[in-house]
Amino acid sequence: MLIQWAKVAFLVTAASAAEQSFSFLPRHLGKDDPVIVKGRDYVFNVTLFNEMMNAIDVMQEVYFQPWVGTWPSAIDWTAAVLGTHIAGTLETLHRSLEIAASRGIEILEGWSATENTISLYFSQLIGFYFGQNIFALRQEAFDDMLWVVLGWLDTTKFVDGYSGTSSRPLSDFGDGNGVEFPTETLRNRTWHGTLWTPAFAHRARIFWELAAAGWDTTLCGGGMNWNPRLLPYKNAITNELFIAASVMMYLHFPGDENNSPFISSEHSQQPRSPPNHSTDKKWYPHDPKYLAAAQDAYSWLLSSNMTNELGLYADGFHISGYSSGSNNTKCDERDEMLYTYNQGVLLTGQRNLFSVDPDPSYLKAGHTLIQNVIRATGWDLARDSPVDDLDKLKPGELPPWRGLGRAGILEEVCDAKGECSQDAQTFKGIWMHHFTAFCSPITQPQPQLHHTTKTTTAPPPGPDLWKSIAKEHSAACLRYSGWLKHNAHAAARTRDSQGKFGVPQTSEWVPAGKLLPGGGGGGPGGPTVVYKDRDSKVQRPLTGSCQLSKGSKKTGLNVAEECSRKVVDDGDPNTRGRGRTVETQSGGLAVLRALWELSVQGE
Repeated sequence: MLIQWAKVAFLVTAASAAEQSFSFLPRHLGKDDPVIVKGRDYVFNVTLFNEMMNAIDVMQEVYFQPWVGTWPSAIDWTAAVLGTHIAGTLETLHRSLEIAASRGIEILEGWSATENTISLYFSQLIGFYFGQNIFALRQEAFDDMLWVVLGWLDTTKFVDGYSGTSSRPLSDFGDGNGVEFPTETLRNRTWHGTLWTPAFAHRARIFWELAAAGWDTTLCGGGMNWNPRLLPYKNAITNELFIAASVMMYLHFPGDENNSPFISSEHSQQPRSPPNHSTDKKWYPHDPKYLAAAQDAYSWLLSSNMTNELGLYADGFHISGYSSGSNNTKCDERDEMLYTYNQGVLLTGQRNLFSVDPDPSYLKAGHTLIQNVIRATGWDLARDSPVDDLDKLKPGELPPWRGLGRAGILEEVCDAKGECSQDAQTFKGIWMHHFTAFCSPITQPQPQLHHTTKTTTAPPPGPDLWKSIAKEHSAACLRYSGWLKHNAHAAARTRDSQGKFGVPQTSEWVPAGKLLPGGGGGGPGGPTVVYKDRDSKVQRPLTGSCQLSKGSKKTGLNVAEECSRKVVDDGDPNTRGRGRTVETQSGGLAVLRALWELSVQGE
């Protein structure tokens, strides 16, 4: 996707610099409409901050084992996502300190505790660097490899920002008491986390090169293939990951002088070279080949017909007749299944593409996708409430399925039955993480990073237009706060006495003792009454069978293993299926972090 400067020029001439007429919100959602976050409603809400910190505390204290450097119950790709959540939370802590300092909030007294917390979780990321199963990941699907890239680039981004922070308080030790101490010498030392940047960058670079071999122009006119060992499948998540990872490589990869270990791109056994591949054996920061790869992949995705009538990304495309020797090379069999994470990862790509090529269409497309997701949960942004009248529901009845949830709560199809796989339990947290990245404030552009492969016909946006775009972007993001708060409350209701999160879902509204482990109503057109035998204390699946989940194909589970998980008869919907896991914990952390990040923008 290249800059359409004609649009930018039109915006400049259509309105004064002080008052631009464009918006990232639909017309029926005017600026004067009420929003949940207003004034100081949630600004530095101590309770919300504590909830977020409790979520990460439980995630690391209960599920992480420092001596092996990983979350033992996670699988390779979900562990990579968990590392990304830790890096994202660290960045949120750093940003909160910066905001506090900029608003004159005294942080000297609590600095030691804050530094200890950041160092604690950063040290666990270092442990995960050694505990990550990189040998296995190198042999897995291309999307698995790209989760690795995103995780370590997010960590590198945090280290770069935190090491240069301006929020560190000045020490007055020794002032006025006759004691001399070399405070300046110690204060001027670089933060120790920068020692790990080369290692993180190297891993990101190695895995990007491995994954980039999945780019293929012989089928479907381009696009990333999902898995080199299976029939061709051009799916949404692998292409979205490649877009996000490639533009982040352009923005945040600091370069790499390490030719070891194991491989370089010339020794890779992958069958194809990545797009815009260079034979240069030096790896520099801000290499245009990464940006070109992101732009090419984004253009292909937009033209792929991957979205359905709801404006949401389907899972992907198969090629009909491929296994039987057909000459067909077109993506013509679309898997219509909807998953939340397929609507999320692209947001990071769009936000970062805008940072490089400041075309407002990137932001417009991202906001439209977010609004489509919110609508598909059954939430009315104009009224900041569910579209269905929940008071009219009968006992044991759920609101209608709207595409990605019901009653305004983001869900997977498998949530209502408690049949979600380990993959699916990870999806909503991924969406929230990338939503948070997309809605980060737009800061002043860095001209040295602007790059395009097309001759432009108009200059980049001036300061006034840039400020107007930033303002409209922030206003649109704040407009989603009511829905986000609704989902945060839904997540909080899933916690047990230990603070472990389950899966936010409307099925937990069914009264205790009237809950069954199975049910229909999982998808469009399905029944809304998902529980029967409401007065029975014996729990039995409504369907009497268990279907193999999508994620099981990737984790190696079979039907018997998937269905052997016991249901605890305690009326708690989060004890069904896999129960509460480190993946559901990360989802709780992600939604609280998203709400916190928006809250500090709302002043």
